[in-house]
Amino acid sequence: MAKQKQVLVTIEGFVQGVGFRFFVFQLGKSRGLKGWVRNRINGSVEIVAQGDADDLEFLLEELDRGPQMAQVSKVNAEWSDELEDLPSFTVLTTK
Repeated sequence: MAKQKQVLVTIEGFVQGVGFRFFVFQLGKSRGLKGWVRNRINGSVEIVAQGDADDLEFLLEELDRGPQMAQVSKVNAEWSDELEDLPSFTVLTTK
């Protein structure tokens, strides 16, 4: 089994009100990732995802594109080997 990793991702640009959270939710579920996605009050989208490193790399590539109406200007990813106890992929409320 591949080594499990965790990544904290912040996405900036025109990423709220365009289905970004649902887009991330679908990606997370389809790849069997644990974690969550939420909008931030500052207009960004924040993600914590945990799973196989290859699946997380795929997620990051897709996040750079985003859903059709999104305009992603920046994707910041902070990798960690420390794993939190995360739920099956879900959408959290804005913080």
